[in-house]
Amino acid sequence: MSDNELNLEVDVSTHPGLFLRGDRHKEGAAKEQEKHLDSSKLQKKKMQDMKEDGKTIFVVGICAMAKKSHSKPMKEILSRLEKFEYIVTDVFDECMILNEPVENWPLCHCLISFFSQGFPLEKAIEYAELRKPFVINDLYQQFGIQDRKHVYSILKRESIGLPRYAILDRDSTNPADCHFVEADDYVEINGEVFHKPFVEKPVSAEDHNVYIYYPSTAGGGSQRLFRKIGSRSSVYSPESRVRKQGSYIYEEFMPTDGTDVKVYTVGPDYAHAEARKSPALDGKVERDSEGKEVRYPVILNNIEKLIARKVCQAFKQTVCGFDLLRANGRYYVCDVNGFSFVKNSKKYYDDCAKILGHLIMRELAPQYNIPWNIPIEEEEVPYVPTTSGSVMELRSVIGIMRHGDRTPKQKTKMEIKHRKFFELFEKYGGFKHGKIKLKKPSELQEVLDVTRFLLSESENSRSENEIEEKRAKLEQVKNVLEMHGKFSGINRKVQLKYQPRGRPGHASSDDDTKEEPSLLLIVKWGGELTVAGKLQAEELGRAFRLIYPAGQGEFEGFPGCGLLRLHSTYRHDLKIYASDEGRVKMTAAAFTKGMLALEGALTPILVQMVKSSHGLLDFDKDSLSMQARVKQRLYGLMKKDRNFTEADIEKLAPTKAQALLGSIEIIKNPVTKCERVYELMKYWIKQMKDKLRDPSMRGTILHHHETLDMMIRRWSKLEKDFKKKSGRFDITKIPDIYDCITYDCLHNQVLKLEKADELLACSHHLANIIIPQEYGMTKEEKLALGKGICLPLLTKLRKDLQRVHAEDENVNRLNPKYSDNVESPDRHVQTRLYFTSESHIHSLVNFLRLGGLCDENDEQWNRALAYLDAVKELNYMTQIIIMLYEDPEKDPASEERFHVELHFSPGIKSLCEVVDSHNSEAGYDPDITHTSHEDLPSGSLSGNKSQTSEQLPGRLSLDGDIFTHNSPYRRRKCFSLTNTNDFEHSHPLTLHGAKLPLYSSSMAGVDSQVIESAILPLETLHNSLSLKQVEDFLDAMTAEDCTVSS
Repeated sequence: MSDNELNLEVDVSTHPGLFLRGDRHKEGAAKEQEKHLDSSKLQKKKMQDMKEDGKTIFVVGICAMAKKSHSKPMKEILSRLEKFEYIVTDVFDECMILNEPVENWPLCHCLISFFSQGFPLEKAIEYAELRKPFVINDLYQQFGIQDRKHVYSILKRESIGLPRYAILDRDSTNPADCHFVEADDYVEINGEVFHKPFVEKPVSAEDHNVYIYYPSTAGGGSQRLFRKIGSRSSVYSPESRVRKQGSYIYEEFMPTDGTDVKVYTVGPDYAHAEARKSPALDGKVERDSEGKEVRYPVILNNIEKLIARKVCQAFKQTVCGFDLLRANGRYYVCDVNGFSFVKNSKKYYDDCAKILGHLIMRELAPQYNIPWNIPIEEEEVPYVPTTSGSVMELRSVIGIMRHGDRTPKQKTKMEIKHRKFFELFEKYGGFKHGKIKLKKPSELQEVLDVTRFLLSESENSRSENEIEEKRAKLEQVKNVLEMHGKFSGINRKVQLKYQPRGRPGHASSDDDTKEEPSLLLIVKWGGELTVAGKLQAEELGRAFRLIYPAGQGEFEGFPGCGLLRLHSTYRHDLKIYASDEGRVKMTAAAFTKGMLALEGALTPILVQMVKSSHGLLDFDKDSLSMQARVKQRLYGLMKKDRNFTEADIEKLAPTKAQALLGSIEIIKNPVTKCERVYELMKYWIKQMKDKLRDPSMRGTILHHHETLDMMIRRWSKLEKDFKKKSGRFDITKIPDIYDCITYDCLHNQVLKLEKADELLACSHHLANIIIPQEYGMTKEEKLALGKGICLPLLTKLRKDLQRVHAEDENVNRLNPKYSDNVESPDRHVQTRLYFTSESHIHSLVNFLRLGGLCDENDEQWNRALAYLDAVKELNYMTQIIIMLYEDPEKDPASEERFHVELHFSPGIKSLCEVVDSHNSEAGYDPDITHTSHEDLPSGSLSGNKSQTSEQLPGRLSLDGDIFTHNSPYRRRKCFSLTNTNDFEHSHPLTLHGAKLPLYSSSMAGVDSQVIESAILPLETLHNSLSLKQVEDFLDAMTAEDCTVSS
């Protein structure tokens, strides 16, 4: 069938006075009973009249518990069913069902009977065998539906898609049915292995306590689903171990983008589908003004309709509900509920009644035929204004974003020879490959246990012959592994490498001396998303809603509700991708939480909504060799102990980027600047050691569970690595130094260390040269390296823009025929979000700057390029946003049909710029420290504020004085991160526009509550690109030779 409904015709207008549920208007039980009695009288009168006229009467008996037979859906359907001329209904009394023998039950020609809690299904079967009525839903099969094992066996027999599953039957006498093994991140059931995330379902379908277990790499724990209680349907628990009592089905978790689909059949040829927010996402039940769970009808494709037909026929349930999962382009049935009605859809009530009526009449009196006609109203699709002033329909939003604020990445190495480490190395197959990686909780626990043993042994033994490890490093390893009180594979990992002749470079000068084998222990940690980073991402997600059109009707005037309405009504095709780093995944989850107004822990959101990039955000290994050559030249120029010459500057900054030239001018002599950084680092370490000796500082825990001793080790290692014994500086450590000083200035101000601002400024300007130029120095290098890093992503962006032309059957789409409470059911917006790290962001910005997207005579683009050249740092939460609009009035073949806008934000405002420009207005200002407005390139984004919006790209800002009238953020409100209770020795952040104090030369005396950071507003780089222009640009960037002229 091409539609979800049958073509039956009866004129409803000839049958006024539908039977409505009395408690809909809260009239109380008494009035409800009166209505029921009135209905019974009407049915009796109808039967009497038909008998007098000599007409045949067909009685449809409803045999179910009162809560079901008197429910609103049942009454709505029966009231319509009674409009059939020859049909009357008789609802069996609950007391009679429970207490009377079946011989005393009323007679009927057709029986609608179904199980619910407390219903005597055996008596219903006895009645059916006694009276032989036409039974709508097979009664024997209703026993089987209560057993998930039986349900799954039928689904498997009928070749209906199922998640991979296994049954752990602890009640079975056969040992093969209850073989069970549990590890940290998987279980083994009867030889079948299920890696987390997986689902654990009780065998009894009446037990709704379904658990979902998450892997340690996503934070671990479990989501516990239950029958709805108030506004909750699940809760997150930190418990990661499965249940040890009872029998369960274990099945592979299917990622459904946070959406469940409930399908309701009425016969094999009709299926109505509704989507809802998955109860496993955040456990909050969305309810309407009447307290009903919010669900929206969606369109089923032909494969799904065939599945519905198979389920209906296999379980012999004419009226049947089941749960459908749409995942990875495939379709799975994960539960069959038996008799189920849609809760609140007049269109469904009409359809259900006409199908049942027709089915009953065809079975009992095939000679009758009754027409039915239902009109369908047409709906309009609203249009939205673009920043260029035209009115078009938003079709797609594509965003590429960097992760949020993180802790510094760290590692330590030590040579070890103790037998316990060799035993661990052998246990995990180290001698086979020469090295092992340990990051699972149980593996890290073993390393911690060995470390603790060595430390205790060193205390109790005076001999150091067996234990050669340095106690200080073992203490550091122990402290790192004990952080947070639990293990998470996202943030810590241990490597062991076999060294057959001991540590290289430490061989004896005596050739006869035999070196003993050893292991190199490498511990890596850090790089974790901070509390501030999570809040940055979550608040940016909330603000991101505002680039979508505002809501209509009851949502009118509420900024951001347009996106929430669009998403909740399944007119939003949202896909979120993240690279494999834990900080990137958690940023994506926190952003999603804010964007979709979700609640609770990030782990369920991460598992259900954030997709692994699967190579999409990886880069070509061949580009590593090119980058290595670039870095070698760059580091060589930075090691020259002299002021930069014109020739040096030409080599360092051949693209003449303003921000780069500014930092070169400030640094002058790179070796002198490095020497100053080194002196400041030593002074910082001296201050820290003094603090450590201060009794009042003992036991001080710094941000993210770091101790003062660990902070000293972090800085001491950097100091040692930065300046070699030869006196030469390791330029590769400059980004790490800038990373650490920025982190400590933001999060560890409790120490009040002096010279913070100078160390911050010096490392900032050095990093402003090193970091961007590591991705290419010349234009050709930047484009070639960018292609090597971003080729899979650019190809995907090209497909995303093309996808708006075609319908995707795997996407949840609102069914307009059943959506009378949605003003624009045909409207559909695609959103694709890609969260990644610094390398992709730098490469994409290089493409924008140098790839020749626009003609050199495009003044708007020239101003945008001047702005990009002035951006000093692509900080945390940097965003590149593409918005695609469509004008349906234009010829589909015309370039004017589609319109593209390009927006950009450099993310969190650099702390160094906060120090330098604390009194400047919010938003990015290219004029930082050196350049006056008069010196800016003609047409730059700053300067003359009298420019019109046609001359200046619109700034997507929250600040009224710099905000353009045509910005899609025009209704935006400022979001502040001021809940300091969520920070551990950290400080509040205010998005968009905080005026911040200037650091003094000392951290002392600075109010810990006023050091803030701002997310810079989106700038509209261009607001009138054609789709063909963007597609041609992406084609050029992914071609064999991507060095096109700009």
